[in-house]
Amino acid sequence: MKKQILPSMAFATSFLFCATAIANEYSAALNKLAATSIKEWAHSEQVVTAIKKQNTASEKMDQGNIDALDKQWRAETQADAKPMIDGVLNNPLSTYLKSVKEEAAGLYTEIFVMDMKGLNVGQSDITSDYWQGDEGKFQKTYGKGPDGTLIDEVEFDDSTQTYQSQVSIAIVDPASNRVIGAVTVGVNVEELQ
Repeated sequence: MKKQILPSMAFATSFLFCATAIANEYSAALNKLAATSIKEWAHSEQVVTAIKKQNTASEKMDQGNIDALDKQWRAETQADAKPMIDGVLNNPLSTYLKSVKEEAAGLYTEIFVMDMKGLNVGQSDITSDYWQGDEGKFQKTYGKGPDGTLIDEVEFDDSTQTYQSQVSIAIVDPASNRVIGAVTVGVNVEELQ
């Protein structure tokens, strides 16, 4: 029995070492991207204005409202008719995010912006859920203040067939210097310069 456990442990240790090495290889470039390019367009007037507008609408939502909207979104991802999803995907912010993704020429695999509750404000592609507030990408950015940044592990994404990391940062209103939302960007690490 020990002979079976030891090779498995060796494989797991080797796999963990390789995954850590891959993450470390791209860490500096991902942090630089978050602090420069992503931060620049994520704090544009289009993004800040859209978040502030949605924050006004979602400010008084309770968890029951949020859960109902998230449930509706998840159901629509499997349905033919997608009125809620289409409403977000076709709004001006989503149009802007799609153009940012296109201009990045394969560097970005997805972009989505969240409000003060972690609800989607705009996105380049359909997300699996509407509420991100229970996930690290929101909690470790919006919840950490103006410098909140999260660089996730590099993983192979089956849907895009690329190695990617999700880079998330807090979005700050320049007028008040207060955190108003967050953005998550899927980054194809093979396209990093």
